[in-house]
Formats: sequence, structure tokens, C-alpha cells
Amino acid sequence: MPVIETMPDARGHFGPYGGMFVPETLMSALEDLTAEYERAKGDAAFQKELAELLRDFAGRPTPLYFAERLTNELGGARVYLKREDLLHTGAHKINNALGQILLARRMGKKRIIAETGAGQHGVATATVAARFGCECIIYMGAVDMERQALNVARMRFLGAKVVTVTAGQATLKEAINEAMRDWVTNVRTTHYILGSALGSHPYPMMVRDFHRVIGVEARRQILEREERLPDVLIACVGGGSNAIGLFHPFLKDDDVRMIGVEAGGEGIRSGRHAARFQGGKLGVLQGTRTFVLTNDDGQIELTHSVSAGLDYAAIGPEHSYLRDSGRVEYDYATDNEALSAFRRLAEIEGIIPALETAHAIAQVMKTAPTLAHDDIIIANCSGRGDKDVSQAATHFGF
Repeated sequence: MPVIETMPDARGHFGPYGGMFVPETLMSALEDLTAEYERAKGDAAFQKELAELLRDFAGRPTPLYFAERLTNELGGARVYLKREDLLHTGAHKINNALGQILLARRMGKKRIIAETGAGQHGVATATVAARFGCECIIYMGAVDMERQALNVARMRFLGAKVVTVTAGQATLKEAINEAMRDWVTNVRTTHYILGSALGSHPYPMMVRDFHRVIGVEARRQILEREERLPDVLIACVGGGSNAIGLFHPFLKDDDVRMIGVEAGGEGIRSGRHAARFQGGKLGVLQGTRTFVLTNDDGQIELTHSVSAGLDYAAIGPEHSYLRDSGRVEYDYATDNEALSAFRRLAEIEGIIPALETAHAIAQVMKTAPTLAHDDIIIANCSGRGDKDVSQAATHFGF
């Protein structure tokens, strides 16, 4: 097993990936954010306040749930679910949003902006902005607003202004473009709460660190329950925040296999997917160097996924590094596989997962039967499926 570097260099590089590829007008803001984050990491008062908010406001620790009926149905490894879906706002996104709103307050910035695809990060950002009395603007693609109407309403109830983005595919990539334009214009007063482990340094590192609590808790909980570490970790990967949060505390445990699951859409051959490691190329998108779905001319390819949160042309740079090193495997699940997993988990375990999470459950359903009965899988149940019920009901004809 190669030596895995768990921290980027001073300019945010994970091997050849990452870095800071932004307009000069943002460099000062990013450098200030990096310095403030480094101070906050060593500030006991900051860490205490964040821990209390995660406990009392967000609802941590989340349970590690033994999925007994799913385990019996699959007939292989014992399956545990890390229940991030039980957090306030319904997904893991609140971990990062709370950390970043505390940083914004330290920097004296009361105007908060964010992008969102599936809407969960938008809801989390609107929630923390309401909690701390900040102005909040959320950029969201028109296509995503239509398929995630429930989360749009939630953001508005929380006092956020939701700005419709109609350019391009009108999904997550375009929402990030508009958020970055806003930030360039209002950089002195505004903090951008980026929602995934991508973009320019320090975001990939910082977002990962705020989500490490997932893996830290899972590690402690499985040792308490089983008195050993898991054999396999599985998580869906869009930008990659929930996956890196689960994986990172286990990276030096060589016997723990890790699988990230991308969006296979309508199939890799169809070209209508968002699986960056299936034909993607090294490129730069929205602040970072990583694997990107591009054509031969370097133009960003159109992407597709039934899940709005996985429908993005690039992947977080640390995931690219971990894939190159061989430490983490990356597979994909198609729309149909994810929808099937969505329904099966609901019927078997009484848990309706987000469509993003359903990609990880689809991988569990492939992997568990190939393992021994005493092997252990932990899958990250990154979000709940309330937001996706209408879309899934239409698919199944309910």
C-alpha cells in the first residue's frame, strides 16, 4: 500500500490535483479564509462552539444502524448505515455549513452565498444563516429547482433568496458559476459557503475537515459494536464531501477497503452520466485541477443523473489523488440501479434514502453478496429522500 498524504501542500495540492485557479480578485479572500481557518483549528473556543452546535442544533452523533433485514436479504456481509439522514435539515451538509458560518462570523462577513444542486446544501446554508442572523442568497439551476421544489420552499421559509440560474444545463455547475460571479463582485462583505470538497484551496481541505466527524464517529461506533474495524466503506460521490468525510479517518487502515460511487446516469456508453473516472480527463474547473468530463476540445461535457446532487462535471481533487494512489476504488451506479435501491431500502428497512445515497445503497447491493457473512460494510446514508419522493413516485407510477 503506497504512503497516503492526508494533508495538501501549502497551495492546496493533493499530488497533481487541487490548487488555486481563481480570478486575482478572489486570491486575497481565499488567503484570508485559509489563514482564518488555520487559526480556528487551533482555537479551543471555536472547536467547543462548533462541537456544541453539532450536538445540540444539528443532532450529532448520528447512529450507526445495523440493517438486519437488508443484510439477510443480500445474504453476505453485515451492513451498517451511518445515519446522516437523521441530522437537522436531513443530510450531512449541515456539518460543513455550521463550521463555515462560524468562520464567516470570525471574519465579520454577514452576507452569505451558496450554490446548491439537490437543495440540501442550500437548506443547510439557509438554516445556519437564519440561526446567526445573516443575509443569505442561494444560487440554484432551474432544472434542479423544478425537481427539488420541496427544498426550494424550505430555503425560502428559512429567509433565503433563491436565485434561478438558467444558463447552460441549468444545474449545479451553472449555479457554482453564478455564485462565484457574485463573490467576485461582493468579496469584501460576502462569504461563500461552498458545499462540497471541491473548488479552490482551502475549500477541499476545509470541507473535508468539517465532515471528518462522520468517519470519526463511525470508527468509534463500529469498534464499540463489533470490536473491530469494518472491511468495506461505501459512499456516493458527487463533489465528494460525504465520502471523504467517512473515508478520511480510515485512510491509514490498510485493511479497510473503500468504494466511492459516482452517477452512471443512463449508462457510460450513452454519454448521459456524471462518472468522472469513466472517461474524464485532467482539467481545471471552478478553481481546482481534477478529473473533469470534457470533450476532445476541452469543453465541459453535458452531464446527467437522476440525482441532482451527483450531476456535476468534476470531482473533488482529493478523490482524484486517492484514486490514482489506489487507496480508494471508484465505481458507478446507473439511474435505474439507484432508483431500484431507493425503493428496496424503503421497503426492506423503512428508510427512504436520498437519490444520491441510493447510489451507495446500489453498490452495497452489488458488494455485500460477494463477501463473507462475518465481513462488515458501513455505507454512508448521506441524506433522506423526502425531497426525491415526488420524482421517484413519477418514475414508479405511484
